[in-house]
Amino acid sequence: MLTDPGMHIYKDVYISLEKIKTDFLSPAQNYVLTGELQKVRELKWQLKEHKLDLFALNGYVSLYMDGFKDPVDLLPPVIEESVEKDGSVFNIVCDGMHRVFLARLEWIVPQVIFIRGIPKDNPYYSFPVPGGWEKVFITEDLPEGIIKKWHRIREYKSLYRNFNSAFENVGGPRGRFSANISG
Repeated sequence: MLTDPGMHIYKDVYISLEKIKTDFLSPAQNYVLTGELQKVRELKWQLKEHKLDLFALNGYVSLYMDGFKDPVDLLPPVIEESVEKDGSVFNIVCDGMHRVFLARLEWIVPQVIFIRGIPKDNPYYSFPVPGGWEKVFITEDLPEGIIKKWHRIREYKSLYRNFNSAFENVGGPRGRFSANISG
């Protein structure tokens, strides 16, 4: 966890790589950024030049981007099963919102890291968007006063997942991608 590095939220859970239709995945944020969506599409094209499929990664890929010293490790999108207080079950997109949205636009079933069995006292830090994908809007910039996510608790960062505990710069800077890819 970001604020508690000693807590290993995924220690006793079930983790699998699965192909899941985007209709069965729930966004946790209300928007996608046009620029980020275009960067992810460009990344998909560049990975293809290296015979890698953005939507079928069987592990992680280290990306070296122009203007950045350190690589960024790219994982498949991370999805957590979340049982809400009313008993509803959602597969929340925890990491990889723009990639999942791109898969949705291109009618692709993405391979994701699917996590079940999260302790009830450590749910994902925001709720799934009521209305799902139909309520997600595409925008160039975030309008002032926008509610990006509906956080579960005031100190929501205490529930924030830190994927950098095992990888480098996951969710790190989103610069321009170069073709120097390893993994």
